[in-house]
Amino acid sequence: MSAGVFSPDSLDKPIPQDCPAGLGLGFGVVLLASMLMLAPAVWAASAADIKNPSASPAIGTGPTLKLGYGPDVFGDNSTASFLYFVRLISPEPVSTLTSPGSTQMARVVSARRSFGRDSFAVKCDFEITGQGFQENHFDLGNIIRRHEARLKAGGVVRRQLNSITVAGAGSGRFEISGTVSNGVPVVMEVRLQFDVRGRVSPVLIELCDLRCRDGQFLHQDEVEARVSSLTFRRQSGLPKMEVGVASVSAKGAGKSLWHSLTGGVKGMVANLFIPPLLVQPIGNQAMLDFGQALVAGESSFTFPLARNLTADKSHLGISR
Repeated sequence: MSAGVFSPDSLDKPIPQDCPAGLGLGFGVVLLASMLMLAPAVWAASAADIKNPSASPAIGTGPTLKLGYGPDVFGDNSTASFLYFVRLISPEPVSTLTSPGSTQMARVVSARRSFGRDSFAVKCDFEITGQGFQENHFDLGNIIRRHEARLKAGGVVRRQLNSITVAGAGSGRFEISGTVSNGVPVVMEVRLQFDVRGRVSPVLIELCDLRCRDGQFLHQDEVEARVSSLTFRRQSGLPKMEVGVASVSAKGAGKSLWHSLTGGVKGMVANLFIPPLLVQPIGNQAMLDFGQALVAGESSFTFPLARNLTADKSHLGISR
C-alpha cells in the first residue's frame, strides 16, 4: 500500500501488527464569570502579525519525530521536539526552557483507523513519560510596543498568553478526521487531547495582564489554565486554533476553588476564557501535515523550521 492511499478492503480495520490499538461555589462561579467577561481575545495577534509563509521560505528544517505506533516499537522523542509545533503556530517570538536533568520523553504508542467511502477517522494515542518540564515562553514585547502609549497612560492589556508548559507525565490522543477522494485521505481536522485514560493533562498555559508602573512593564494578575485539548482545522482565511480548558486557577493557588470547578462552568471557561487564537499558517499546515503522516502510518515526520525561535529569555525586559 502506498503512503496516503488506502484500498477499500482497509476500511474499518485496525492498523496491522505495528499499529495496535472555602468560597461557596455560587460565589466562585459569579467571580469567575466576571473575570472572564473582562477578558478580550487572548494572544492578541492581528492579521498584520500573521506572516505569509510563502513570502520568504525558511531554509532548513525542524526536528524529526520518530513514530512507532506499537507497544514494542516505540519511537522516543524529546518533549521539546514533540511540541515543536508551538514555535510554529506562535505569532510572537518564542524562547524555550527545559528543566535541568529532565527525563521527559514523548512517543506515539498506538493507532486505530476507520475509513468510509467519503470520510475517515484515525486515533493515535501518545504518552509523555519521565520527570521535569518543558516551557515555551512568548515574547510580549511586540504587544507592549503596540500598546505602549496606552500602558504608560495607566491602561491595561488583559489576558495575554505568556507561556505553555508541559510538566511531568501524561496520556494523550491525536484525533484526526477528514475526507476520502479517489482513495486518498485528506486531513481536515487534527485534535490533540491531553487528558485521556483518566489522566490529568500535563499541559498548562499562563496568562497575564500587562501594566506599566514607574516606567517598567509588568506581568500582573497571572492565571493558569490546564489545557484539555488543542484543535487545528483546514480552513479558509487566517487559521485559528481552538483551546479546550479543563480547569483554571490564580497562579500558585494550588488545589483551590479554581481547580474544582466542573460541569457547566468548564463549558463556560472553554467558551469565554480562551477564544480561538490566530496562528501562523505555517504552523497550522504543519499540524495538518503531521496528521497526514499519522494517517498514512509514516515512520517519521519532520517539522518545518521555526523562524521565530529565540535562544533565551534575557531579551524580554519584563519584570514580575
